[in-house]
This record gives sequence, structure tokens and C-alpha cells, in this order.
Amino acid sequence: MKLYITLIATLLLSGNVFAHELRGTVLSEDQEALEGVGVYNKTTGGYTYTDVSGYFELDDISIGDIVYFYSLGFKNYQITINEDYLDATIEVVLEESAVSLDQVVLVSKVNAMSNFVNVDVKANPVKSSQEILRKVPGLVIGQHAGGGKAEQIFLRGFDIDHGTDISISVDGLPVNMVSHAHGQGYSDMHFIIPETIDNLDFGMGPYYANVGNFNTAGYINLQTKKKLEQNLVSVEAGQFNTLRTLGMVKITEGDFSNAYVATEMLLSDGPFESSQDFNRLNVMGRYNYNNRKDQDITLTLSHFQSKWDASGQIPQRAVEQGLISRFGAIDDTEGGNTSRSNFLINQSQQLNEHSRIQSKAYISKYDFELFSNFTFFLEDPVNGDQIHQKEERTIIGAETSYEHSVHVGDHDSQLKYKGGLGFRYDDANEVQLSRTLNRQTILERLAFGNIDELNAFGYFDVTYKKNKWTINPGLRLDYFKFDYENLLTETYDNKSETKLFLGPKLNVLYAASQNVQLFAKSGIGFHSNDTRVVVANSGEQILPAAYGADFGTIVKPIDRLVINAALWALFLEQEFVYVGDAAIVEPSGKTRRLGVDFGLRYQINDWLYMNGDINYTYARSTEEPEGADYIPLAPDLTSSAGLFFRDVHNFSGGINYRYIKDRPANEDNSIIAEGYFVTDFNLNYSIKNWTLGLIVENLFDTEWNETQFATESRLFNEASSFEEIHFTPGAPFYLRGKVSVTF
Repeated sequence: MKLYITLIATLLLSGNVFAHELRGTVLSEDQEALEGVGVYNKTTGGYTYTDVSGYFELDDISIGDIVYFYSLGFKNYQITINEDYLDATIEVVLEESAVSLDQVVLVSKVNAMSNFVNVDVKANPVKSSQEILRKVPGLVIGQHAGGGKAEQIFLRGFDIDHGTDISISVDGLPVNMVSHAHGQGYSDMHFIIPETIDNLDFGMGPYYANVGNFNTAGYINLQTKKKLEQNLVSVEAGQFNTLRTLGMVKITEGDFSNAYVATEMLLSDGPFESSQDFNRLNVMGRYNYNNRKDQDITLTLSHFQSKWDASGQIPQRAVEQGLISRFGAIDDTEGGNTSRSNFLINQSQQLNEHSRIQSKAYISKYDFELFSNFTFFLEDPVNGDQIHQKEERTIIGAETSYEHSVHVGDHDSQLKYKGGLGFRYDDANEVQLSRTLNRQTILERLAFGNIDELNAFGYFDVTYKKNKWTINPGLRLDYFKFDYENLLTETYDNKSETKLFLGPKLNVLYAASQNVQLFAKSGIGFHSNDTRVVVANSGEQILPAAYGADFGTIVKPIDRLVINAALWALFLEQEFVYVGDAAIVEPSGKTRRLGVDFGLRYQINDWLYMNGDINYTYARSTEEPEGADYIPLAPDLTSSAGLFFRDVHNFSGGINYRYIKDRPANEDNSIIAEGYFVTDFNLNYSIKNWTLGLIVENLFDTEWNETQFATESRLFNEASSFEEIHFTPGAPFYLRGKVSVTF
């Protein structure tokens, strides 16, 4: 490993002769400043990170301390402090290396597991932007509308629908849609090109002051590449008339700035008897400026559009009676189209060695149209029950935060505080739910109106570290203004409500040793309700609180092995839910969830890596009698694991599984949603700058149901309705080939 340490100058001693400091700059081999490099004192547990200029300061060092420099994708290095390092400024040059688990150090951070899971992301790159969610331990997704609709999400005993109880963002741009035509928190991530994803920041539970709406089960923030190391062109083709092309090309590259463009096109008919006619187009442009001193600015412009047909969720009885096959349809006129255009600016300004300001601002233009039929001929035995959901939306938002670090007492204690202010404004026009015929004729409008929703917020977060203890209290205040103009009434009908939510947080971490961390996390979070619920209920019980606590540990017994375990609890208040598919408001009672998480990551050797997670949840309604208190579709046992290899005679690849146990589909557990165990495989061969790849989803051709619902429906020839499982079949054996070249 090439690491060059140059002593530049010895600075004056601090006021306390026993407290010394190490400062310096960390660079790559091509002399570029490296931001976010960890600088960790193995002896005391103190740590810091390099800023936008690659600069760091590490306090409370003594002769004999071992200081560690680490960052994913670079070889580790450590120095032992002697007299020459005390109060000195150094320059560190790190050598690039393949990603490995030993490049991550266990430090006292509230979301420390993110750093380890990012090794999973690098070890086995994802095939789609939605699939990145599966990297989050315990999270399960499922598609049930032709590939163009946002996926169903399950986590910690929640059927999260499309994002109601998890906050999702990309580079700080919110993905969740408030008061959406289809469902609250709707999170369509298909505008993200998977090859642009750099790392994954996530946290379980409502414990983070800088994360607000929808943060009950947890949060996810995807971070995409600021720059490209190489240009990339890729073509992928396979079964079901699937074709995907990708291009990622540098536009400009200089000492302080760079820019690139990424494009993606995806076409597929899917495995269904009625072709999905699916197509998706993504374009993303990015410009980054870093003066390697005190400022980093990133501008992002992207556009996404998609169109598809769908076979919908089919009733089990229709398959058993031979009316249709598993990949057939009762109503194949379902489908839709959607688009989203985004402009995002992120800025980080280093004010001095101890202070920085981070700001972001964004604007999005979003369109959505969806045709569905869940009940077939239950409501309308002549025309059928097709529904049409549509909206046009503009989102504007901004946030600024200030962060400052100070040293307390004799420098053996560190205090960092961060405060932020921001807002998000959604202007959604002609949000509608209608009964339609053959995707053309409007039979009846059930809901039609304009929504304006403002969320202004402020938060304050403190991290105090002394010796082995880290205490992290926080407080967040959210203000909402909900406004709904009902366009169905003959006279002007506009209603509005306002609401405040105060959410305290308290997290305590104890570093029993440099390889063992114990933690206790607690906090109160919330998800907002649809504006149409808010005005219908005069603002009552429309910001339901979630009370959560986690107790657990992360253990790194050796450099290449990490084990994590946690016990957790989450309690949700009474709320009223707007059902976008029926334009009705339904009450939902208090719920209790208790769970256990366990995970393991092991770098077996330089070329072989494995990971695995198993998650158990006990989820029940607290206001229903025993036996009728099940939470529909809440998973109680999930698991995923994989084994991945690289650089074996130019071959790389891996195999992984995902598992979900049978779970109740209704409140009394009389209808069961069947679990599944599905295995995926990929293999790549690289020669010079070319890579040939093979991707197999569902390697063993398992028959499985990707999404399932207990639904009452009636077929055209039936005299009465039936309630049973309606499902979307999971893809069978699905083979694709891939050719890519870098230059």
C-alpha cells in the first residue's frame, strides 16, 4: 500500500499540555481531496471524518495511540502516535483497493449499520433502483401492476403499502408523495438509474431528528455518484422480449469540476399472457464543483417517463377452476403511465475547521395515471369495476443545516450540534378517482379536487461523546397546512387545516471496546395523513405518532466479521386512513409491534464475501379481541442471504435468496398469504475493459406469489361474490445476458 505521510509543521500546544491534536489532509493517489474518510483512534474510540477539502482534526491523542484511516474502496492504513505526531499537520495519500469489510470501522454512530451494509451494495450491484431497497435488512418489496407502479414495501411488521411508514429520498430529494392519487406516501423510485447509486444510508425506527414525515419504521437515503471514474455503455437482453440499454458518459473533467450524463431505456413484455408493453426512459445529468478547499456544489437534472399495461391481481379460484393460468388475466386493460422531472442543487460550505453549512433546494414536476380493477364485477355487473387515478403535481422544497463541533473540558470530550430549517410544498392538481370503462370512458367521478400541502420544519440534534459513551438527544418540530378544493361540488368548496407535531429523540451508545458497541435508541415519529382525510376529520388525529425503542449491539470480533442484533418495539396511535382506491375514510386502531433482528457479514477472504439477515416481528392490533387482532399482510419472519465472489480468473458473481414466511391476509388469520423462497444468480466474465454477464432471477423456477391481498370480488359469470387471496404471480425463471464496456 502506498501511503505517504509528510510532516508539514508542528503547531503550538493547546492550553492543556496533556491534550494533543493530530490534523491533516487525506488525498487519493491522483492528489484529489477525499471527503468522508474516517480517522479513528483505536485506543480512545475518538473519531472524525474529512471535510470537502480532505481536511481533518483528531483531538485527545497521546503517545502510543493507534490512529486508523479508512474508506470503502481504499486500503486501510494506521499510524502509531509518537512525539513527531503530537500537534502536527500531516498529509495522507490512500491507495485504491477492492471493497472489503475490513475497510469499515465500528464507530459510535446512531446509524452505524449503514456503513457495513454498503459493503453488500458494492459486493453485488443491484439490477434495478427498487431492488436497492432489498439491501436494507428485513425489507421486502413486491410488484403487482406491470412494472410501472411503485412496489409494495414490507418492513418491521408493516405492510407499508407504497411508502406510508418509511421515509425515502435520493441525494436529499424526497421520493414519498403526500396526498397521492393512489396512496399516501407513494414512492416510485424508477427515476433512479441503478448504476449511478454510490451508497445507501438507512436507519430503522423513528430516532433521527433530521428525518421527518413517514419516518416510523425507518428511513432510506440513496446517494448517487458525484463523478464517474470511467465511461460505461451496456446492453442487456433476455426472456420476455426484455431489452435494456445504459450509457454513462463524462461530459467534462477538470481539476475542480466534472459533469456526466447517464441514460437508461428498458423495454419488456413480461411473463404474462397479455403483454405488458412496458417501456421506461431515464435521463440524468450531473455537474459537481469542489474547490478542494471549503466548498462542494452538485447540480442534478433528471427526467423519467414510463408506460405499461398490466394483468392485475387475479383471484385464486379462477386459476384453480382453470378459467385462466397463473399468468393470465381477468381484466388486462389495467396499466398506466407516469413521468417525473427533477432539478436538485446540493451545497456544502466549510466555514472553518469546526463548522459547516449544508443546503439543498429542489423542484419536481410529476404526472401520474393508473387504471386498476381489483373487484372485477362486484360494484358494476355490466361495465366492470375499473378505476382511474390521476394527478399532476409540482413539488418545491429547500433545507439548510448548520453543524458545529467543539471540545469540552480537557479535550477528552467532544460535542457536536446540528440544527436545520426547511420546507416542502406540494401543489397537486385535478387529483381524481373515477370509475371508467376500457381506459377511455369516465362513468362516474368518486373524487376530484386540488390539493395544496405545506410542511415547514426545524430540528436540533446534539451528539456528546465522552470516553466510551455517546449521548445523542434531538428534537424536531413539523408544521403542516393542508388545503383541499373539492371540484365535484357545484359551488366553491375549499377547506384547510393546520397541525403541529413535536418529536423528541434520545439515543445512547456505549463502546464496550473498539469491537463491541451497545446501543439504546428511542424516539417519536409520525406519518402525515392524506389532505382529504385531514379536512374530512377537521384536523383530528391526522398526524398519528409512532413511539419506538431499539436495544442492541454491533460486534466486530475480527476485522472481517460483523454481527448485529437488536430487540425493538414500536407503538402506533389511532389514525384515519384515506383509501385512494375507494375514496373513503377508514379508521385504523392502535397497533403494537415487537421484533428481533439478527445479521452477519463475513469477508471470508479477499475474493469471497457473504451476508445474511433474519428478522422476526410480532404485530398485533391492541384494540381488537384476541384472534381478530392480526394486522393483514404484516410479515412475521423474513430472511435474506448471499454469497459473492470476485476476481477469480476474471470471473465474478454471486447467489442470493430472499424468504418470507406465510402471513395473515386478514384480521382473523382465516385467509393466508403464502410465503416464498426465491433464489437469484449472476455471473460475469471480464477481459480488459469488456464484461460479459449472465443474470438469472428465480434460478430454480419457484412458483411464488409476489404480492397477495384478501379481496372480495365477483367474476362475470358468478351469482355472488367471494373473499379470498388475489395475487400477482412472481416471475418464473428469468434469464438475461449483458455486455458492457468501459472506456
